Amino acid sequence: MNNSLAFSPWRRAAAGILSCSLFLGLSAYLQAENWPQWRGPLLNGATTETNLPSQIDKTNALWSAPMPGKSGATPIIWQDRVFISSPDAEKNIHLICINRLDGKVLWDNRLVAGDLQVGKNNAASPSPVTDGKTVWLICATGDIAAYDFTGHELWKRNLGKEYGAFSYMWLYGSSPLLLNGKLYVQVLQRNPPSYAHARDDKPERESYLLCLDAATGKNLWRHIRPTDAIEESQESYATPIPFEFEGREEILLVGGDYVTGHDPETGAELWRCGGLNPKKTHFGRTITSVSTSPGMIYACSSKREVLLAIKAGGKGLVSDTHVVWTFTEYSPDVCTPLYYQGRLFVLDGDKQMMTCMEPQTGKKIWQNKLGVREIFSASPMGADGKIYCLSEEGTVVVVSAGSEFKIISTVNLGEGPSMSTIAASQGQLFIRTAKNLYCFGNKK
Repeated sequence: MNNSLAFSPWRRAAAGILSCSLFLGLSAYLQAENWPQWRGPLLNGATTETNLPSQIDKTNALWSAPMPGKSGATPIIWQDRVFISSPDAEKNIHLICINRLDGKVLWDNRLVAGDLQVGKNNAASPSPVTDGKTVWLICATGDIAAYDFTGHELWKRNLGKEYGAFSYMWLYGSSPLLLNGKLYVQVLQRNPPSYAHARDDKPERESYLLCLDAATGKNLWRHIRPTDAIEESQESYATPIPFEFEGREEILLVGGDYVTGHDPETGAELWRCGGLNPKKTHFGRTITSVSTSPGMIYACSSKREVLLAIKAGGKGLVSDTHVVWTFTEYSPDVCTPLYYQGRLFVLDGDKQMMTCMEPQTGKKIWQNKLGVREIFSASPMGADGKIYCLSEEGTVVVVSAGSEFKIISTVNLGEGPSMSTIAASQGQLFIRTAKNLYCFGNKK
């Protein structure tokens, strides 16, 4: 049987065909239609949620909760709790727990002081992750911590002090991946550290994938990921993504000019694909995470140069053997592509152009502008037959996910800069601006 479904238990459960897998722990997330990680319950930017509002306006918000600062971190939802990370005016970084029913703050924990602002980014950009009992958060200071649902701290570490301050021009932005009781942390960074905020008593940096016991925070392993990338091209702001093909489970990384697949139990590299930075330029930092569909992996280069569609199942270096098709016309620089309802949706946020494609062939189904001249940095989200997009200026554009392009609604919430992907859970939408977290739903 060709079992080529990334997060296969979640996908099968959504289709009513739950089957056994080594990733069985993931199936529990579907029971309440939660949004437990950055890219949602399927970790592809989509959810099976329905009955979501098409018209988004402040006047029909169910509630709004003031945010102490701006951040690109996406709200994480489990049943009646919403978790969100944020800096404040005093440069503290917080993990905030909000009641999904009324928007009131249940608890507010200060993780660490020392927030930084570099360009559009700050130290609170990574999204939290939860399993329904515990919530984990990492930030660009290197601090990583676990809390129970009452806000009690379970454990805390500082990876920067242990392995060197994170060496990123625009600050660390990867969210952790939670999988089967393990926490995977990607740190693909510049060596040697040349930025003032990255300098410490450690002169060298290693790029690595770190696997922690989620319950204790202790190392299970740390895999060093080599690269021949130079300068800023070594840096990746992407998040690790799980994938399964023909019974083989992998953790997918992108950055340092390569896409790589790793054994979830040991971190060992299974395969590697180049082609993201063929000219070996020094500014090829990676922002988008990989996307997947059955049997396929999609990775974007920096600066909107190319999207690679890679056939699964490779071993060793597959740059010349497994790239099925490429897309250079409107490849994204920041927005991670969305696989939803059998189609691949690619948003070039700089050009406001969305392309709907056949995942296996790259054939264009449609390609159109979103209708607003604003930059989109938040990744698109798919739910209820619609695609939800949020611009940096706070404009929500809702597009049909069908075979023909159609803009359903366009509403400007303002309150930019808005960098956070829209989340959906429990029949509601959660939209973060620089000032507020909004909850939208069809009122009963």
